[in-house]
Amino acid sequence: MKNSPLHQKHIQRQAKMADFGGWLMPIEYPGAGVLAEHKAVRERVGLFDVSHLGKASVSGPGSLEFLNLMFTNDLSRITDGKAQYTLLCNDDGGVVDDLIAYKNSDEDFFLIPNASNTADVVRVLQSQAPQGISVTNLHEEFGVLALQGPDAQAVIKSLGVNPTMDYMAFAHVMIGGCDVILCRTGYTGEHGYEIVPRWDDAEVVWDVLVQAMQAFDGEVCGLGARDTLRTEMGYPLHGHELTLEITPVQASAGWAIGWKKADFRGAGTLRAQREEGTVRTLRALKSNDRGIPRAGMVVKDMQGAEVGIVTSGTFSPSLKAGIALALIDPGFSEGDEVVIDVRGRTSSATIASLPFSPSHVR
Repeated sequence: MKNSPLHQKHIQRQAKMADFGGWLMPIEYPGAGVLAEHKAVRERVGLFDVSHLGKASVSGPGSLEFLNLMFTNDLSRITDGKAQYTLLCNDDGGVVDDLIAYKNSDEDFFLIPNASNTADVVRVLQSQAPQGISVTNLHEEFGVLALQGPDAQAVIKSLGVNPTMDYMAFAHVMIGGCDVILCRTGYTGEHGYEIVPRWDDAEVVWDVLVQAMQAFDGEVCGLGARDTLRTEMGYPLHGHELTLEITPVQASAGWAIGWKKADFRGAGTLRAQREEGTVRTLRALKSNDRGIPRAGMVVKDMQGAEVGIVTSGTFSPSLKAGIALALIDPGFSEGDEVVIDVRGRTSSATIASLPFSPSHVR
């Protein structure tokens, strides 16, 4: 397994470590744990190491037009200095990966895909890139940190950096004497920033942010809390809500598709699904009892017929209840009751609206 540039920082803190997309990353830290780390992000501020995420660049004349044919969203809708959530699909509409595209200019883009999919994203883009466009894998040249929570803006300001920027905007700033990309985004539903330093600068930037957080009673957080936070928002995770078999239309991610574009990979299938509907679609479920849904559990109607499957499930620290995202038959609506097979025991759940917890990202 690969290690983050902050690996020794996590070992020193005696973090519980696990495999994330081939990277050994922290799940939680002693003295806090997932529940306390989750609470810190919702109420104050938390800092995550997400350096396992991929990094790549696409540059050269025609890069905007090329990527607009490759990705689902419409990059022509954002200006320089803005980022956009988008997807790379195959010809059948299945999702190779979902990623963030940073637009430096029409000829220069910085991409952050998922850890385990970075090589596939780069391979696909390289195989399709016309002459003059360069696609480069930068996975181990940059780290990625995520500062999230109501006090994130104040932490950044305390470092002498202007934290005021629109959602999904980014800028090059100095933190700890290091040049970093500061972007107003994240994966928690809270006001926050993702900070991208050079690989060799990651420890310096990390230490500065950890020190600055102390004045706000912040917590260093692991990827366990990141997962509970994103599930409360209903944010999709590749390999769960988005796969080569689950399209963005099925996953209720049609908002990340530039439907007015003339063409893009998978457009035919996705437009047909949008018009005709899908066999199953993503819904949110909230447990009515003590059952905790987990990925892969079967969802049934009240008569016991199988109607879907859980794609992500967890205990919600905010709601103090089990929550899930599930692909189920599209005939079900908010307020309908279903049952989940929790290891052979029937657990009652209600179809809910998203997000489970209020979002403060904008």
